[in-house]
Amino acid sequence: MHYVSSFKTVWFAALVAMVMAACGGGSGSSSPANASSGPAVTNTSPVPQVLAANVVRVSVDSGVSGVPNMPFVSVTVCAPGTTQCQTIDHVLVDTGSWGLRLFAAQLPPSMNLPQQKDGPGNLVAECMQFFDGYTWGPVKLADLQIAGEQAASLPIQVIDPSYAGLPSDCSNLGSPRNTPGALQANGVLGIGVFKHDCGANCVQQAVPATYYGCNGATCTSIALAEDLQVANPIPYFATDNNGSILSLPAVASGGAASLTGQLVFGIGSQSNNSLGNAQVIGVSPSNGTFTTVQNGATYSRSILDSGSTGLFFQSSALPVCASPNNAYYCPSTTQQLSATIEGVNGFTSAVSFNVGNATSMSQSDSGDAALPLLAGPAFVTSSIFDWGLPFFYGRNVYSAVEQQSTPGGTGPYVAY
Repeated sequence: MHYVSSFKTVWFAALVAMVMAACGGGSGSSSPANASSGPAVTNTSPVPQVLAANVVRVSVDSGVSGVPNMPFVSVTVCAPGTTQCQTIDHVLVDTGSWGLRLFAAQLPPSMNLPQQKDGPGNLVAECMQFFDGYTWGPVKLADLQIAGEQAASLPIQVIDPSYAGLPSDCSNLGSPRNTPGALQANGVLGIGVFKHDCGANCVQQAVPATYYGCNGATCTSIALAEDLQVANPIPYFATDNNGSILSLPAVASGGAASLTGQLVFGIGSQSNNSLGNAQVIGVSPSNGTFTTVQNGATYSRSILDSGSTGLFFQSSALPVCASPNNAYYCPSTTQQLSATIEGVNGFTSAVSFNVGNATSMSQSDSGDAALPLLAGPAFVTSSIFDWGLPFFYGRNVYSAVEQQSTPGGTGPYVAY
């Protein structure tokens, strides 16, 4: 089950787009109903960077469709072993999922990426599940370059709604997110704490609406070995392959039109990625979660998720906005709150955070790409506290990959 995947938060992002449109914010965002075809995609070379080889620039800006609180990088993919390459910008940095997902339409027809095959020789495709929908397409092999790091013949999902015959158990998951407009990004770079996007769950048996073996237009649900699954690229780097640090500047409570930070690869592998005195929060080795206690409520399935556009948790102490903004909280004044984060390693950490009025933000800060006060109850259950991008502002947030050795111990863990 992919409930910890940040793809659910692309829906949250779409809700923000609807909030902006409903309140006349004029942010340039479009609702999912109008985004099915997606805006024109422009792939550009990344801005020249004077950065270390293990560092890539991260931008929080208006992005593909004007949705706030989305961190983006540029990535370069090549046909394995060749110089046939394409650089794609505005790829979402997602610490809550695992693997690279790009659109077939963004790759030149001349780029021939070989398709992944399972043991019996079936062509592999994937249905990636998230809260309100799915992405569909073949699993292909590509050489990935990001900053000075490279991963060769990495299994990625190439999102392509026209590929083969879409299985009904996939299409029944909800709305297709198979265009940049529907996904609100030109792709997703999943760099969370796991190596593969399904892991052991998919090895022993076919998991419905996940991996398929395709023969012509017919695709059948299959089990799939881990090394054939869509993969987090970090453990496949030659160096700096035990985790990452997402470093974003602090944002004033009123928001910011845009900001620039860094994604640093490796933990303790270079002089620029030491763990220092960061607080290490052990996470469940099966689903990557920890516990949050806030206002007497215990959220046993908490996550640190840069792909989430806000902080998402259920609380009776905060008033929900009136429709159509009822995915978010609308306190009359900004609320200064606190919580305790508890790792599976027994470590606890006190965290302070603020929650603002989403309707007011949609009216007064509609042009801002960074909104640190955005929070709501949308779609999470009573056991989930989703620490989304507002948590990351003003922090260095570490994600240590499972089974990889780091100065803070063997992953998986998060730290800040």
